Amino acid sequence: MVRGVRGVQGLARVAVVVRAGAAPLWWSGVCAAGVGVLPPGVTGRRIGVLAGAVLFLVGAAVVALVRRGRYAALARGAARAGKYDVLQDRAVTVRTWRRGHRWWLLLAFAVALGSSFAVPVAGGLLLAGLGTGLWLKAAWLGRRERAEETLLWVRVDWLDRRGGRPAGKDVKGLRGTGTAAGDAAPGGARRRTAAPV
Repeated sequence: MVRGVRGVQGLARVAVVVRAGAAPLWWSGVCAAGVGVLPPGVTGRRIGVLAGAVLFLVGAAVVALVRRGRYAALARGAARAGKYDVLQDRAVTVRTWRRGHRWWLLLAFAVALGSSFAVPVAGGLLLAGLGTGLWLKAAWLGRRERAEETLLWVRVDWLDRRGGRPAGKDVKGLRGTGTAAGDAAPGGARRRTAAPV
């Protein structure tokens, strides 16, 4: 965040913040599910895999759909970013989120792994489903950004202390820029080619 200059704000891409947890959750879930196949567990592997498949779908759907109304309302009221606002790099936003959530990610992985001794695979597939849900939500935001030709940004100081919650109660509104701004494509992925100017 930029401090000490009146009217100038550090801005982070909303879709990048949403997407930041997708890969760690997905890969930790896949690893936990892979290791979780080994113990037979209390329920047996077959029931564990079936339960895990259900949890994967439910987790992905819930994360993808939750608070969409809030995101849509904030997007509709997005103000144009100021000329001197500082756009945070994608890598910085992702690194901030992942550092802020590293202990939660480690705990979630440990719980998913430990749960395999009761219900094999299920905990890992739930984690993977949560990561998939974040990807789906970021993709939904990306479609909205493309349709409106506006990238959505949130003030860095309105994110929580771990660098997350881009639609949390502290967020009073979003800023918008053209689609060429910043180093992330609509939806928060890395730009594969230079954006047209």
